[in-house]
Amino acid sequence: MAESTIDDAVRASVADLKGLVVVQDGAIVSRTLVERPGGTVTLFAFDAGQALSEHTAPFDALAQVLDGQMEITVGGAAIDVPAGSAVVMPANEPHSVTAVEASRMLLVMIRSSDLR
Repeated sequence: MAESTIDDAVRASVADLKGLVVVQDGAIVSRTLVERPGGTVTLFAFDAGQALSEHTAPFDALAQVLDGQMEITVGGAAIDVPAGSAVVMPANEPHSVTAVEASRMLLVMIRSSDLR
């Protein structure tokens, strides 16, 4: 069985997700909180204007904007996503993410129906 990891900052405790990653000028910063064979949970911080270019993934993903404002494009349709909102990006569907303003986002990727 592949090794599973859980960041100590979130292991069996209440975590201030926005405080676990800092927006840096002109950059995208990421921190993996949970990594398992069945999926991952990753926290991102985007400076305004930073983007992940269009790509596809062979599994579903949920992007939740924690603060700021993001534009998430799925299958060619741009979606404005304010803080507190989330978008599901279906497997094999082209998608991209752009920070309209400095933002933090939690990304949950589901790689398998077996999440153990």
